[in-house]
Amino acid sequence: MASPNPAAEPVDFGAMLADVRRLRKFQGPPGEFWPALVAALGRVAAANRGIILRKDPRHAGQWLKLGEWTTEGHADRAVSSYLRCLPELAELCLREGRGILPLDTPVAGSRHFAFGVSLYFQDESQQCMAAFLGLSTTESEIVQRLFRLELAADIPLAYQAHQATQQARRDVQKFASVLDMVVPVNAETRFLAAGLAFCNVLASTFACERVSLGWIQGGFVRLRSISRTERFDKRMAAVNAIEKVMEEALDQDEEILSPKPDGATFVDKDHEAFAKANEAGHLVTLPLRVDQKPVAAITCERKEKPFDTLEVQQLRLAVDTVARRLSDLHKTDRWFGARWLNGFKERSGKWLGPQHTLAKVGAILGAAAVVALILPIYPYRVEGDFILRSDEVAYLTAPFEGYIKTVDVRPGDTLATGAPLLSLNTDQLALDEAAAVADQTRYRREAEKARANNSPADMRIALALADQAAARLELARYRLKQARVVSPFEGVVVEGDLRQRLGAPVRQGDALFKLARLDALYVEVEVNERDVHEILNKSEGEISFLAQPKQKFPIKVTRVEPAGMPKEKQNVFLVRAALPDTRETWWRPGMSGVAKIDVERRTLLWILTHRTVDFLRLFLWW
Repeated sequence: MASPNPAAEPVDFGAMLADVRRLRKFQGPPGEFWPALVAALGRVAAANRGIILRKDPRHAGQWLKLGEWTTEGHADRAVSSYLRCLPELAELCLREGRGILPLDTPVAGSRHFAFGVSLYFQDESQQCMAAFLGLSTTESEIVQRLFRLELAADIPLAYQAHQATQQARRDVQKFASVLDMVVPVNAETRFLAAGLAFCNVLASTFACERVSLGWIQGGFVRLRSISRTERFDKRMAAVNAIEKVMEEALDQDEEILSPKPDGATFVDKDHEAFAKANEAGHLVTLPLRVDQKPVAAITCERKEKPFDTLEVQQLRLAVDTVARRLSDLHKTDRWFGARWLNGFKERSGKWLGPQHTLAKVGAILGAAAVVALILPIYPYRVEGDFILRSDEVAYLTAPFEGYIKTVDVRPGDTLATGAPLLSLNTDQLALDEAAAVADQTRYRREAEKARANNSPADMRIALALADQAAARLELARYRLKQARVVSPFEGVVVEGDLRQRLGAPVRQGDALFKLARLDALYVEVEVNERDVHEILNKSEGEISFLAQPKQKFPIKVTRVEPAGMPKEKQNVFLVRAALPDTRETWWRPGMSGVAKIDVERRTLLWILTHRTVDFLRLFLWW
């Protein structure tokens, strides 16, 4: 089927330039720009068919169609070949900037061609090309058409620059209009007056029948200002309905338009009900946010036309601009008690909220540490070394000169009353006893003989010698009784290991054993003089033996020695303490350990620092 050849028609370069100029300043949306661009480029290239393709950035090797253009007639075979070679032509244009692909074999010096050029954008990562179909022409003619296309390939770049300029101009106008709306608010120093001024300026700027401002109080929205209305009854049904509308927007923290636009996901049940009940027509509610938290809401009502995107953006910019000013006025424009209460609530919210967790945990731990340091809840005790002593100690000595015959005990042995300890050799005493008995018998007989001879003097002498022999006998027998040393009381052997001295001589009065009573033990504590003043009039404490450190035993202070004694470059005072009535079987005099005497409860800070403070007081004193 034959198709008209645009190349055969005269080229109207004036019309082409007019199309190019118009597209460079095109103000329509992209959906209208791309079809107009491909049509204009098709006329510039005198083509029969054209298409604009953009490479899909998400899928490699795929192309997206932005616009398509064609003349009235076309050749089916040529169009099919043209469509099949589009991917190859697109890749060629991206590599070299332009491309030509023949579609059939030459016939009478002409043939069909697919040709195209790359288009320029502000974002160089965008890859786009325009491909066209030229029927029954020559390659030289296609090259000339490509030159004309390359001259117009920057039209998308100019279109984007023009759109950016227009958007910047609109943004400036929008910002200027917002500044005009903010000025009346900044001029007011009271919250209600500022809220009313803001509602009035919004109503005037956007031709609204009513603009309302609501503020969150106690978890609920309370209507505070209505445009062109200085006073209103808060119990009115309309007021309650507006508050419900605002709460719906604040609960979702999103702008809500009514009627609901296509594709919107917010819930507008209360907006729809309010619009029907009050014949409001069109509504928009915007939250006012302070520190990313919604604190209030603005509701605008208009009957004539819906709120477009630009108006919603201006409203959003306006409420964001005045939100901080209104919030500050809302905090300060009240009596001082309410201001203090609100400030306390805000600080409490910051302290108890989820933000700055580490700092809050650190502050809590620091406060707990300070409380733990300054509260007098910790028991303070004076510490000192102690020795277990016996209140009754006996030193057993040799009763007479002699030789050790047997030893029955060793140090540490527990003895009952009368238990044998040691015995001396009694052989000499037995001989002395026998000699004394013999002498006594002999002198008594001599006395009888002298009496018989009527010799009183001899009799008295003999009787005196008999008494002398009786005294020696009594001494011998007494020493025989004393030859066995026994324990005078129930106790323990503290000193005296004589097992290695069997047969050794001893003198009368030599110390043999040291015994201590177990039922009269007491604790002798050595307290440093720097702490002795703390334990005066104190009586309770505990001790722990070195032999059994895991066990603690209570003690009761009975006396503090009035004079100190030097020991290891320091002075100590001896403190006597009584043990409990129940005694352990393993307790022995001379055992030592650590004693702690209860003083009173003090602060942890004082306990940790009083030694250092005392040292510094003495060191720095002059």
